[in-house]
Amino acid sequence: MSTELPSLDEGLRTAANVTIVASNYNEKYMNALLENCLAELDEYRDIITVNVVRVPGAFEVPMMVKRSIVAPTVGNEPDAVIALGVILRGSTAHADLIGEAITTQLLSISCDTLVPVIHEVLLLENEQQAFARCIASALNRGREAARAAISMLTVLESQNALNSMDKRTAGVNRNSSLFF
Repeated sequence: MSTELPSLDEGLRTAANVTIVASNYNEKYMNALLENCLAELDEYRDIITVNVVRVPGAFEVPMMVKRSIVAPTVGNEPDAVIALGVILRGSTAHADLIGEAITTQLLSISCDTLVPVIHEVLLLENEQQAFARCIASALNRGREAARAAISMLTVLESQNALNSMDKRTAGVNRNSSLFF
């Protein structure tokens, strides 16, 4: 388990839309997780627009993540999506099955759509872990999710800039080769 948050990326320059899909189940922890995520994204309020969608539970998160990407509401086409949920283990395998299904789907959605999906649907042993990761500040996964989204947006911004540069340079190289 990591014990420190990634640093805040200050390189993002291009306007972006971020959608947060957050479950309602385990409300006390979820509300804190979402609030911490939003507070971190607020550092970029001048260039990031945030759309929050609440779903009943963690199992519904992947479907809404995919819908937000492939069938967004007008003006809410996400450049990145943050998936938030809290699953507390019980005495059966149910939580593990749900957690595995969610992880598989979120990875598939991100790879298929090429939109970064930040996975912070937490599978936790107990309420002490939930408190540490959702409410307390040292291991706060809401803040971590926001920083990961910003970092991915910055990486994509850099790639887009390089692609634009390569296209301009490719035309110059083709033309200059005619002179040799």
